[in-house]
Amino acid sequence: MSLVTLLPFIVLIGAMFLMTRSAKKKQQQAADMRNQMQPGSGVRTIGGMYATVKEVSDDTVLVDAGPGVELLFAKNAIGAVLSDDEYNRIVHGVEHDLKSDVVPDDASSLTGTDEPAAAADSDDKPVDFAKKDEDAKDEAEESSDDAVAAEAKADEPKKTDGDSEAK
Repeated sequence: MSLVTLLPFIVLIGAMFLMTRSAKKKQQQAADMRNQMQPGSGVRTIGGMYATVKEVSDDTVLVDAGPGVELLFAKNAIGAVLSDDEYNRIVHGVEHDLKSDVVPDDASSLTGTDEPAAAADSDDKPVDFAKKDEDAKDEAEESSDDAVAAEAKADEPKKTDGDSEAK
């Protein structure tokens, strides 16, 4: 057999090795995460239930799912160990203070002035976003239409009380 014939088999074996290696790495990370559980940690089970860890033994975890509700789970049934902020946000709806993380809508807080950006605008005219060339054409047409109408009115004879000039 030649090297060209063996090459697909070598590539296939290498791909299988890489896939099993990454799967083992993920399993090891999950085991480490489960071993780091301590009483008081917030967890999510693989079924999606959120609870607080009460006791941790070799293969089982006793969790508090609510007032007077204690459940015993296998360690493998714990899907994730959550940080305190994340657990409180999900279970209790408590948000941490985001005011320091929020970027202001206007730059007034950055410039040092106390007045908002809307108050700094002195003119209350609405902003016109139309094209200027079309506006100029429209105004010119309107003014020429007005001038034509005024000339036509001036050329018409004035009507009187029955007197006619064509006698």
